[in-house]
Amino acid sequence: MSAVHLAVVDDEPEITQLVANYLKGHGFRVSQLHDGEALFDLMTADAPLLVLLDLGLGDEDGLAIARKLREHHRCGLVIVTGRADAVDKIVGLEVGADDYVTKPFDLRELVARIKAVLRRLEPAAAAPAATPAPAARATLRFAGWSLDTAARTLTSPEQREVPLTTGEFDLLCTLAKHPGRVLSRDFLLEATRRRAAGPFDRTIDVQIGRLRRKIEPQPDEPQIIKSVRGAGYLFVPAVEPV
Repeated sequence: MSAVHLAVVDDEPEITQLVANYLKGHGFRVSQLHDGEALFDLMTADAPLLVLLDLGLGDEDGLAIARKLREHHRCGLVIVTGRADAVDKIVGLEVGADDYVTKPFDLRELVARIKAVLRRLEPAAAAPAATPAPAARATLRFAGWSLDTAARTLTSPEQREVPLTTGEFDLLCTLAKHPGRVLSRDFLLEATRRRAAGPFDRTIDVQIGRLRRKIEPQPDEPQIIKSVRGAGYLFVPAVEPV
């Protein structure tokens, strides 16, 4: 993990210092930042692979920063905040966060969550550098869409690339690999987030809603990803691996 660059954004220097020191001890390269302007300057000069973003940055709107980050940059995003309200968590996931950690948190758990996001985002970041053999490209085609699992891209029937967050891509990939099968929320959360669902965990529902707005002609009447009451979600179209 020695080459992986992370950014820690919090308006309290003591917190950024604490987190940065711990992450450096685990082999990460860490930039400490205290506002949105500094973050976007860094994204241009030396973009990190993953950003740890506090929502309460003084007078700044952390959710607006997260939304702008998602719109203009490709990186992992873990929201770290003292806001434990369920609404804040849902909104954070809605704007594209890959995970959400509330303060106070266990630093060991934080590292585990970071590594889980990195494995989904950039598998090579968790492995020693090597010269890999050319990998066969695996594309899943369904209802005119093409999901390239190697390049991690989604192409519409009109041949337009549709941007997906890490979580959205992993969820769509999991669904497309199990067409015609009802998948529970617990299964989807374990497959995409490597963790079990809590009693009020709406992570999967939020991600499904975001996916539907991107791939369904009529998101309110979905034909590709259907809900099965009390059971989970069903990926309806036939899938052709290429």
